[in-house]
Amino acid sequence: MLLQEDKKEIENQTEFDFIIQDLVSNETVQKMKLYKQHYDTSCFEHCKQVAYYSYLLCKKYHLDYTSAARAGMLHDLFLYDWRLRQNGRKGLHAFTHPQTALTNASKLFTLNQKEKDIIVKHMWPVTFFHFPRYKESYIITLVDKYCAIQESVHAYRSKKSIQKLYRYAYVFLSMLVILR
Repeated sequence: MLLQEDKKEIENQTEFDFIIQDLVSNETVQKMKLYKQHYDTSCFEHCKQVAYYSYLLCKKYHLDYTSAARAGMLHDLFLYDWRLRQNGRKGLHAFTHPQTALTNASKLFTLNQKEKDIIVKHMWPVTFFHFPRYKESYIITLVDKYCAIQESVHAYRSKKSIQKLYRYAYVFLSMLVILR
């Protein structure tokens, strides 16, 4: 028997998947899987996570959760390795990619004003003079930072776990050599 909380989670996930279905099935959006965002997390995975958490928060606070989910899924649609200077890109990635993502998303989908604002202003306060206009834009901004930190901590912990494993393996192998 499913608990009420589990039913709600399944309903939310189903509704969220329906809202972003046309986005995630798009060939160009699928290419986001080819680019790393933070450590081992792909740009696609990062955007989907930001979109889902933003959807949940906006729904909880009776905001436009549909626009938040859709814009969250598209907020990093830049399709390049941001660690490399390439394609004649001018300026630092943190400052330029929101406009690139908006341009790319606008070519593929019809966006409302709120979705455009969310995408182009999601890097606030890094892009200090581009204040978000909507509450949903602020939510995406905060959730984006939260997810980036979460992905970075996960990568750091994974790296530390591997280092610890190597240390134990080294000690174990050393003991074998000594005991021979």
